Amino acid sequence: MMRYKRTWGLAVAGLTTVSLLAACGGGSGDGEDTTSGDVAISVWLPTQEDTQVAAMTGLIDAFEEANPGITVTTEERAVDPHKEALRQAAGTDAGPDIFWYWEGSGLAGELVDVGMSLDLADYYAEFGWEDRFTSASLAGVTQYGGFHGVPWTQQGEGLYYNKSLFEQAGITDVPTSYDELVDAAQQLLAAGITPIQFGGTVNWHVMRLLDSLIETECGADTADDLNTGDGDWGTEPCVTDAFTELKTWGDTYLNDGFMAISNDDSTQLFYSGQAAMAYEGTWLNAQIVDNGMDPENVGIFAFPTGTERLYGFGEAFYVSSASEHPDEAAKFLDFITSADGQEIAGSAWAALSTNKEVAPDASNPLNAVWAGLFDEAQAIFTNNDQNFSADVVSEYWRIQNSVLTGDIDPADAGSQFQQFRDANQ
Repeated sequence: MMRYKRTWGLAVAGLTTVSLLAACGGGSGDGEDTTSGDVAISVWLPTQEDTQVAAMTGLIDAFEEANPGITVTTEERAVDPHKEALRQAAGTDAGPDIFWYWEGSGLAGELVDVGMSLDLADYYAEFGWEDRFTSASLAGVTQYGGFHGVPWTQQGEGLYYNKSLFEQAGITDVPTSYDELVDAAQQLLAAGITPIQFGGTVNWHVMRLLDSLIETECGADTADDLNTGDGDWGTEPCVTDAFTELKTWGDTYLNDGFMAISNDDSTQLFYSGQAAMAYEGTWLNAQIVDNGMDPENVGIFAFPTGTERLYGFGEAFYVSSASEHPDEAAKFLDFITSADGQEIAGSAWAALSTNKEVAPDASNPLNAVWAGLFDEAQAIFTNNDQNFSADVVSEYWRIQNSVLTGDIDPADAGSQFQQFRDANQ
């Protein structure tokens, strides 16, 4: 697993997806649009929030005005259908010219392995992209060898909290240790407030809590061995401790019925003041405003794992190897990641930009909070759905959910997961 030095603090994060227009999708075909230009390039991405739609509209309008021979269309899907559509398009000519995806061996790495992503080394040289992006964000697109993708975000994930609800529960200090976090959850519960919200139907939402508990109970080195090395989940006592804590949180501190609702539905509990905390990423800054919350009443702190590492991941735009218009696709990516493009994008996708020349957007006070959290972090630990292959991720989620529902004892969770990994290596 890559370790990032403290010096990358202010230089990470940026944007995280893209949206707009109705879509025409595919890099296949002649790509011609005789009504609005000579070349049409298509972009696939997950569903966008209102602020992101407005920002991408501005980016595309500015790009098309400067490049009258090129039009840009986008196609959006929910997160899991987006993943499935890309996997189905791999190895065919039915995919887009550009696609947005999470970095990591278990997600973008799979598409790189099957040849869906174009190595952009020539464009990095042409546009000077190695000098544009932060070292942390570049590490995400060079981890496979070559230059696969253009950095779009380096996201941090932390605990957002409602200051008024914390005050109502008598919590005067932000938790700085795991024990203090549990104490805060107990205080919130005693005050009749749901401590934290999650939506269990999408798997990856509650996974954030499990990943962080592994980091907390096992420490950085052992967690890295387990997640990205040859560690044995069946023999490490800390794994049982982490699953035991997960079960306690599920039984005691999460919103009622969390396993039956989505992350979108559960996050409404935070926006509406019905839950005190949300485990989300830098993208939530803009969404808090979109959903009517006052950002001045919201605080953020890193999950207190005790390792001084920040939880997070990178996202990038990739050019499909099947695209018939890679030059135009690269030109679009060059614009949206340029200083001018990032000025239009603002903080719609994340608190900080992957372009190291772009200062944090001061329009949202939460962006400055993230700048401090990145600066304080000694390294990053990454979401396990980016560390693991797709089949291993599915098993990780199955065991996670089975522990939460009581179908697997926490003491058996690690050994069951290791058995699956051993059988599928």
